[in-house]
Amino acid sequence: RRNNVEQGRLAIAAGESTIQYVLPGAVQQFSSEHPGIALTLNNVTGQQGLQQLRERAVDFCVGPILDTPPDIAFEPVVAFDPVLIAPLGHPLSKLSKVSLRDISRYPLILPPRHLSTWRQVEMVFLQRRLSYQVRLEMGGWEVIKRYVELGMGVSIVMNVCLTGRERLEVIPVNKYFPKRVYGIVQLNTRALSPQARAFIGTFKESLAKLGSAR
Repeated sequence: RRNNVEQGRLAIAAGESTIQYVLPGAVQQFSSEHPGIALTLNNVTGQQGLQQLRERAVDFCVGPILDTPPDIAFEPVVAFDPVLIAPLGHPLSKLSKVSLRDISRYPLILPPRHLSTWRQVEMVFLQRRLSYQVRLEMGGWEVIKRYVELGMGVSIVMNVCLTGRERLEVIPVNKYFPKRVYGIVQLNTRALSPQARAFIGTFKESLAKLGSAR
């Protein structure tokens, strides 16, 4: 029975930001504790992850999900706060209170429009009937942070991607933008393998440590 848990393969689908910022602690700990399990991380969009899940190409997905289809179960595990990032000395950083209208006056740098971040930002501005301008569209929070540092625009990111070493103004905006909830996405009709259950346990443990460290 022990060999069934300590050997085998485990495939997980997740987005780039999840793989880069949310999963490293769990992957490192799991690989150390279960060296006999071959682990595969598929870097995909949310829709691609659901497709791989339905095709049984992966055991489960990790990440946020905006709309949960009937055949999918989502177990929330951790939530991160949205923040506005701007170049050092940006006019927004000098305001005692930053409104959504203030933010709308400056060009935005956002991930590609097919990703969930764009949809959430767009929804917030549309609900307030505010126009906004996207100057740059690019993938990856590290790239976005770099171009914000260069003064190309401002952006909305989750605080999990910030190390504190960036040359950025960081302004809380959870009054306007929703938290990003990350969790386990799986098929309703598919039982998880012992390897998958072991990884999920490690994942929850590592995020508890990450949350306490923040």
